[in-house]
Amino acid sequence: MIFRRLQGNNRTLAKLVGVVVVMVSLSFAAVPFYDWFCKTTGYAGTPSVADSGSDLILDQTVKVRFDASLEAGMPWTFKPVVRSVDVRIGETVLAFYEAHNPTNRVIGGTASFNVFPDAAGGYFTKIDCFCFTEQVLQPGETVQMPVTFFVDPEIVKDPEGQFVHEIVLSYTFHETPLPQEQAALETPAPASTAVVN
Repeated sequence: MIFRRLQGNNRTLAKLVGVVVVMVSLSFAAVPFYDWFCKTTGYAGTPSVADSGSDLILDQTVKVRFDASLEAGMPWTFKPVVRSVDVRIGETVLAFYEAHNPTNRVIGGTASFNVFPDAAGGYFTKIDCFCFTEQVLQPGETVQMPVTFFVDPEIVKDPEGQFVHEIVLSYTFHETPLPQEQAALETPAPASTAVVN
């Protein structure tokens, strides 16, 4: 009788551990899945990514405005070189943002981005962007960083997208630890050893 009860408890415990393992695994998978979903569908204003431009360029135009901001504590200055452009739908466009490091130390940064309105997110397509990689600025350095994009002609067939006449592309720069700073954070200080004679 006691043996059967123990077996039952062990099965219940094994099931509970299995549920916990599955839940933890799903929580780790949720972030990359959500990122993939947003990039694929344009959900939440996330732009799409393509290897090349559109084969079709329409006579319709849309105004693209460029916005720049910094995470609290990020010491750079950051702004678009041009505030807005009128582009033909399907036309490949090259725009630039400018960043400056006014400090006396090397600073790394990554840019998060989104597109407004959300209805344009899946049709605003980046070919290349400074936001795809970390940017590292030396003390006093100023750089112009390119973004190449087009607005997919399929936007005119979308029930909501066809009414979009203005798109805002927004970037926010966040400071990221440089490799040596990251290593310093992850590597514990060596323990001092005393030599006894």
